[in-house]
Amino acid sequence: MDDNIICIGCGAVLQSDNPEEAGYLPASRLKKAIESEDEGNDIYCQRCFRLRHYNEIMPVDADNDDFLALLNSLASKKALIVNVVDLFDFTNSLLSSLKRFVGDNEFILVGNKFDLFPLNSKQSKIKDWMRQEANRVGLFPKKIFLVSAKNKKNLTELISYLNKGSRDKDVYFVGMTNVGKSTLLNAIIDEMGDVKNLITTSRFPGTTLDKIEIPLENGHFLVDTPGIMTENQLATRLNAKELAVISPQKPLKPATYQLKPGNTLFLAGLGRIDFLKGNPASFTVYAARGLYIHRTKTENATEFYQRHVGELLNPPEEASELPELKGQELHTSYKSDLLFGGIGFVTVPADCLVKIYTPGKIGLGIRRALI
Repeated sequence: MDDNIICIGCGAVLQSDNPEEAGYLPASRLKKAIESEDEGNDIYCQRCFRLRHYNEIMPVDADNDDFLALLNSLASKKALIVNVVDLFDFTNSLLSSLKRFVGDNEFILVGNKFDLFPLNSKQSKIKDWMRQEANRVGLFPKKIFLVSAKNKKNLTELISYLNKGSRDKDVYFVGMTNVGKSTLLNAIIDEMGDVKNLITTSRFPGTTLDKIEIPLENGHFLVDTPGIMTENQLATRLNAKELAVISPQKPLKPATYQLKPGNTLFLAGLGRIDFLKGNPASFTVYAARGLYIHRTKTENATEFYQRHVGELLNPPEEASELPELKGQELHTSYKSDLLFGGIGFVTVPADCLVKIYTPGKIGLGIRRALI
C-alpha cells in the first residue's frame, strides 16, 4: 500500500527534503499530516498554500514529458476528453496535438472566459469560429461549449453533458496552462456538491503538477491534469503584476481610434499595429480596460517604443525579459479581428494593409470579425 500523502491542491506527493521541488512541506507540518489521518486528507503543500493565501508563485521544476505520457495513455482508455481553451488566446491554447492521443474517444471543446466578450456577441458565431480553427488542425470536437469558469456562467448545459458522458467512462480535463482549466473544474465541483475550491488555481501557469481524480457517485472520475507550458503563450513570459494588467476582469469595453495610413497603435509595450495602406478608418480595440493604448506616427514609432518601453509602454516592466517585437503584414479582405493572443483583439475594416507585432510574433493572428 502506498503511504505517500498527496497535496490536495496540486496532486504532488508531499515531501520535506527539498523546498525547490514539488510537494514541499516543512518537516514539522508533514509529520502532523502523517500522524493525523483526517488532516492528511485535506493538506496542501507550501506552494499551494502560498498560491491560495498570498497569490505568490513558488518555482517548481515541472516536466511536460510526464504529461505527454499521460496523454499517450488516453487512446487506450475509455474516456471523455475535455479540452479547455482560452477564448482570448484560442490558437495558442488549443491543444492541437490532441488528435494523436484521442483515439476513438469522444472529444469536446470548452471555450472559457466567454463573459469577457461584449454583451452583443453571438455565441453561434464564436462557436463556428472555434470549430473552423479546430478542424483546420485536424480536430473534430463532438460539441463546443462557451463558459465563464470564474463567474460560473453557462455551466448547466456542460454539467448535464458531463453527467451523461461519465456514466460509463472517466472525464479528463486537458489544456495549456493559464486557460482556467482548474478554475472550471472547481466551479463544476461546486455546482455538483459541497466542496469549495478543491483544486489550487491562480493566474500563474503550471499550478497543477499531477493529475487529480475527483470521484463521482457513479464510480467514475473527473480528472484534472497538469497544464502544458508553451513558449507560444504570452502568459508564460510575464510576471504577476504584468499579468494582472493584461488579464481582463470585466467585459471588454471597445475603444475606437480613427487612423489613417502612416499611423501606429501601441497596445502598451506588448503589441503594435502599423496602418500601411487603405482609406482612413476606425480601429476598435478590445482589451483589458487598464491596458495603455498609444497612437503615434509610424515614422516615429520605433524610436518612441525604444524610448518608452517599460515606462509609458508598460507592460512589460523590463523589455529585456521578452523577445523583440516582430511583425507580420496582413491584408484584410473583409472586416477582420487582428489577434494578439493573451492581450485581446483589434477590429479593422476590409481592404486595409497592416503590419502587426508582438514579442517574437507570439499570439499573432487574424479572423473574420466576430462582433
